[in-house]
Amino acid sequence: MLNDTRVRTTKPCKQPIKLSDSGGLYLLIQPHGSKLWRLAYRFGGKQKTLAFGVYPTITLKHAREKRDEAKQRLADNIDPSTQRRLEKLAAATGNTFRAVAEEVLVKLEKEGRADVTLTKKRWLLDFAYPVIGERPVAEITAPEVLSVLRKVEARGRYETARRLRSTCGIVFRYAIATGRAERDPTVDLRGALTAPKVTHRAAIVDPAGIGALLRAIEDYDGLPLTKVALKLAPLVFVRPGELRKAEWAEFDLEHAEWRIPAAKMKMRRLHRVPLSKQTLAIIRDLQALSRGGRWLFPSVRSTSRPMSENTLNAALRRLGYSKDQMTAHGFKGMASTRLNEMGRWNPDAIERQLAHQESNDVRRAYVHAAEYWPERVKMMQTWADYLDELRESGKVVLLRKAKAR
Repeated sequence: MLNDTRVRTTKPCKQPIKLSDSGGLYLLIQPHGSKLWRLAYRFGGKQKTLAFGVYPTITLKHAREKRDEAKQRLADNIDPSTQRRLEKLAAATGNTFRAVAEEVLVKLEKEGRADVTLTKKRWLLDFAYPVIGERPVAEITAPEVLSVLRKVEARGRYETARRLRSTCGIVFRYAIATGRAERDPTVDLRGALTAPKVTHRAAIVDPAGIGALLRAIEDYDGLPLTKVALKLAPLVFVRPGELRKAEWAEFDLEHAEWRIPAAKMKMRRLHRVPLSKQTLAIIRDLQALSRGGRWLFPSVRSTSRPMSENTLNAALRRLGYSKDQMTAHGFKGMASTRLNEMGRWNPDAIERQLAHQESNDVRRAYVHAAEYWPERVKMMQTWADYLDELRESGKVVLLRKAKAR
């Protein structure tokens, strides 16, 4: 073992000198005279070296203390070199869970994520901030995250807890990628949360009910733009957010096509919607009334913003349909059910038109590559004709009843 006298009096040579102490600690004396403390250790089957500083700024006693700290981390299966790098990076960029989470949100915003998505993630993270927001992200454990999630579950919000776990996982993985953490503790929580009861969005799928709904829409006495959106919803059956944020620049009326950019789609892929003759007629009528703005359905308060996300559901309530009977998202379920029951269309073509994500990676790549465009064009026109028949069938029945009297 070394002593202070030997450390102080050993002179440099033409070649570096290595004076060993104990536990892997040694003093490296360079030819130019500098004396450097080093620790040799193994981690993950690899030989590594950790620098402790320069003698005499770091004394023998201080070097041994640093060695003991490093050994303790090794005993806890932590690489002291990696830990030091994390600490240095944290000092420069901020290492709390909140700091990393805010960076993630900025990143998502730069990537063009929808405002509603960013708002939901901020809302979710607000559940975590009071408990782990100021904690160093590298030190947060699975039980700490679970305590956050349990508080959410205690309110009966099981789906919210599940989504919060996923969002926290995004934060931890970003911390790993930026060198501020070594693992994602949310991985250890798989199976620890209460599975939420799956509730499907309400949709009218029986032909008689669809016909009645379409006739009710024809008689809607609210705002004209809202009525047009209601009439288009069953014809194009896109997600409500995609419909209300439709822009004139996305429509090619000459080729009867609506191209929804990937940034607006849930699955982040360009989505093409063939426009039936009925759909084109509605859009051309709307175009004649347009004030030259960006949106097909601008907000009533400002033409610089699209229609409110609650507008269509509120209109359905005004028509007398409760949230348990029909929702704006239900038009997708309506189309999915009836098109599949027709038995005329390739199920993959239907799924592609619904912009659904295939769970199997191979199948997903296949379905995305196979656009089925000609079949989808024919299917959308047939679907529009079918909706016309359902809407008119009720009127015919009513007339017959009147004659019978």
